[in-house]
Amino acid sequence: MKIIAVIPARYEASRFPAKLMQMLGEKTVITTTYQNVVETGLFDEVFVATDSDIIFDEITKHGGKAVMTGQHETGSDRIAEAVQHIDCDIVINVQGDEPFLKLEPLQQLIEVFRNDDNQEISLASLKIKLTEKEEIENPNNVKVITDNNGFALYFSRSVIPFHREISYKVDYFKHIGVYAFRKHALIQFSKLEMKPLEISEKIECIRYLEYGMKIKLIETNFIGVGIDTPEDLEKARKLI
Repeated sequence: MKIIAVIPARYEASRFPAKLMQMLGEKTVITTTYQNVVETGLFDEVFVATDSDIIFDEITKHGGKAVMTGQHETGSDRIAEAVQHIDCDIVINVQGDEPFLKLEPLQQLIEVFRNDDNQEISLASLKIKLTEKEEIENPNNVKVITDNNGFALYFSRSVIPFHREISYKVDYFKHIGVYAFRKHALIQFSKLEMKPLEISEKIECIRYLEYGMKIKLIETNFIGVGIDTPEDLEKARKLI
């Protein structure tokens, strides 16, 4: 299999504009993410896909690869445009605001497809257990529930599942925004109309579920910092 990584990068993020150009030590968030992905050595190629001249110039001036795209509602739509003419089998989508992603979880995602002999899985992603009440209730943390085989049932910014039976222990999982796609499933995704659930929650994975595609979730112990707010940026700076 030919495996590539693409980092979608939008300058005007709604909750934290220009977050990818904020400094983490001596490098910007987006450059830190790009270089960390390259250094894993897992990919035939690594690209940043962006509609921003600022981000394009930031990556290329540091010797990285970037492609310009049109404007898109989701990162997956942006990646689909970027890879449509690239020869590859699996596309790993690493969010530009996840600068500290490590080797092991990326390897786990790749193994999902190496072991999928019947090619039933369209998308694989990561989840991590949440234990703190504040984190569980935080709408910036997308929660996910899965079936007994690890396939996603639903994603939500709300608390899922609702803990009505308090005598029974419930585990909560946060979805980590790192995806591995079959290329043909990604291209198909980009041609599908957004449905009400995706529009309401602003969670692009829901589009796959609404059209009956399979998403495999891998539990990980990876603890990074997704930079969605200025407070997240401060947390990230403490990790350097």
